Amino acid sequence: MSEKKYDLVVIGSGPGGYVASIVAAQKGMKVASIEKRKTLGGTCLNVGCIPSKAMLHASEQYENSVKLNGNEEWGITCKDVSLDLTKLLKKKSGIVEELTKGIDFLYKKNKVSKYIGAAKLITSNTIEITNDNTKDIIHAENIIIATGSEAAHLPNINIDEKKIVTSTGALELKEVPKKMIVIGAGVIGLEMGTVWRRLGSEVEVIEYLPRILPGMDNEVAEKFMKILEKQGLNFKLGHAVESTKIVEDKVILSIRDVAKENIEEIEADVVLVAVGRKPNTNGLGLKDLKLDIDEQGFIKTNSNFQTSINNIYAIGDVIKGPMLAHKAEEDGVAAVEIINGEAGHVDYNLVPGIIYTAPEVAVIGKTEEELKEEGILFNKGVFPLSANSRAKAINHTDGMVKILSDKSTDKILGAHMIGHEAGTVIHELSIAMGFGASSEDVARICHGHPTVNEAIKEAALATYSKAIHF
Repeated sequence: MSEKKYDLVVIGSGPGGYVASIVAAQKGMKVASIEKRKTLGGTCLNVGCIPSKAMLHASEQYENSVKLNGNEEWGITCKDVSLDLTKLLKKKSGIVEELTKGIDFLYKKNKVSKYIGAAKLITSNTIEITNDNTKDIIHAENIIIATGSEAAHLPNINIDEKKIVTSTGALELKEVPKKMIVIGAGVIGLEMGTVWRRLGSEVEVIEYLPRILPGMDNEVAEKFMKILEKQGLNFKLGHAVESTKIVEDKVILSIRDVAKENIEEIEADVVLVAVGRKPNTNGLGLKDLKLDIDEQGFIKTNSNFQTSINNIYAIGDVIKGPMLAHKAEEDGVAAVEIINGEAGHVDYNLVPGIIYTAPEVAVIGKTEEELKEEGILFNKGVFPLSANSRAKAINHTDGMVKILSDKSTDKILGAHMIGHEAGTVIHELSIAMGFGASSEDVARICHGHPTVNEAIKEAALATYSKAIHF
């Protein structure tokens, strides 16, 4: 058993954890990173953001080729298109492997000590690391908990990651299911449902609420659902899953209509449970240390990311705020800055949310519903992509840009987009909102032509004045 001392120990090497480790090392701290998986990168890189985006890309290329997607009228004909799912999964895994090795390289470059194993806090300064039969004890002046989140389960459903899967299992299916049922119409359910629909599955999404995308702007959710239905996704809203059972090679679900209370049975080859995520803090010894945790399992922190024990900090999915990789990264940087005696802060209102379907959905700031609830008077500007020249030229006219600004000051309070590359385009408004810009400020910036970004200019014009091209 070895015992070493560090200025900072970061538990978890996901986007928040590895970024915190590298930034701390760059600031001259002696840093150790502890990771339970054999590879770095956390859920996001290993079984989340990256592999799912690889599969979204591959499945989109496949569907474009099979269905021609309008290419026939351009004089492009595709013949003998086939899917080799084994190769697709191998390519996806190769991308993940390259990126995990990249983090390893950055650790070595910045002299971050890496420990593979399960971490347990023995005291506020002492951590035990268990890897098979080997144990290490290390000491830290400060500790950051960055252990991320795990898929939330339903109490009446047994997940085997073969027939009834989480997003992790949905990334590893060995064949395309004839029928897939997705429980949950949030981001993960819609993304993974889209992947398998494109690859040939009949996909039905069951959602307890009467709408998709809980928490997002209602108008965006309604328009996006119509687009997904047009693409072939089926929805059963306002339904609860009562139970599941596997009979022969099928999964039988008993579902209840929330309004009518009637129960019916439906069947699928694979069921994806995508009902959200929960903080992953099991086995860390937090209860023994009497660290404050709320009723939902989130670690309580102050505005400086400090927990109820002053030298222990928490970031990312284990604390309140958007459960997103890029939010965790910003948390990691800010927490390290604070530990180093600098100013550090993250404005959660300026964290963009993105759904990587086609078209993409991207949102930032307040929704209409939130502004109404808070009693804030606002102006709204909307511009459809069907009126955007570049969208017409590349045959991606589904979608819109919507900007909400304060009625008296014109300061932009929220922006919501559906469209091609919306996840990239939204960052123009992220920067604008970060600097407190008004819709007129954005409208008066010269935008290149023809670009999808011109739809932002037009929506900004519509917010404080009138759009030109619609």
